[in-house]
Amino acid sequence: MKNFVKYPYLAAALVFMLFIACKQSDSPKKGNETILKGKTTMLVDETLKPIIDDQVEVFESKYDAKITLVAKSERELINAMLNDTSSIAVLSRPLSGDEAKAFQSKKIVPKTTKIGTDAIAFISSKSRKDTLIALEDVIMFLQGKEQSSVKGLVFDNPNSSTVRYMNDLAGLKEMREKDVFSFKTNEDVIKYVSENEGMIGVLGVNWLSQPTADMRKIIKNINVLNVKSLNNIGYFAPSQNNIAEGKYPLARDLYIINCQGYSGLGMGFASFVAGDIGQRIILKSGLLPVRVPGRNMIIRNSINIEPKK
Repeated sequence: MKNFVKYPYLAAALVFMLFIACKQSDSPKKGNETILKGKTTMLVDETLKPIIDDQVEVFESKYDAKITLVAKSERELINAMLNDTSSIAVLSRPLSGDEAKAFQSKKIVPKTTKIGTDAIAFISSKSRKDTLIALEDVIMFLQGKEQSSVKGLVFDNPNSSTVRYMNDLAGLKEMREKDVFSFKTNEDVIKYVSENEGMIGVLGVNWLSQPTADMRKIIKNINVLNVKSLNNIGYFAPSQNNIAEGKYPLARDLYIINCQGYSGLGMGFASFVAGDIGQRIILKSGLLPVRVPGRNMIIRNSINIEPKK
């Protein structure tokens, strides 16, 4: 005790070092993770997996980072986040008020970054000659109205974001059971629809713009349907241009939700995807970026043409 009184600066230094050590032990940060370095697990809505696969591949090629992607349905993904399975996720909607409060109760304020816009697409087999479908017909089918021309809908998963989206449009809490089919993956939807005339598949358009090698042959056997909106302004395909102009009626925004609570890879990855390189990847994929990356043009006063030899 006398030594501490005699050397007050030494005592202060020891107290400061003890405080820092306690803070580090209490931190949720794992290993040497920073915004551009380390390892983490990220959940992704399975309807969005192709575009996020591309983003992770480029991000890892530029930085000393390893991101393990786990694809889940929307409902499973939210439950996993709330149960601390992972604190980073890519969703087609922001967190609800109750979901955000659940994280705030843990003294974590979720950070939401909008990264682009995609769309829900309707597909049919090539044997269906009509490539047009009215959104009103789909909604009437979901509501059980007999005047609908739709015979059956096929979803990837009963807990998926596409099911939730269509239920919201139809004003339903749960999906009807009659003539509605669900599988485990978007690949299953594409394959089933290609082999069954009269079925309408419902899936994220990213699976059509960026099909896996195994799915390219199967996709040749389906039609992507043009959809008429509820205001009857015409039929439009889920193209990048139609999404940008607000003509396609089933567009939805995409978000990275970061609930890490510290400066980790969640923050770095979200900044990367929202930045120039990430937005170029989204643009190239056929989806709509939040901001269209600029192009650098070189203007020359003269052009030198070398004579042919």
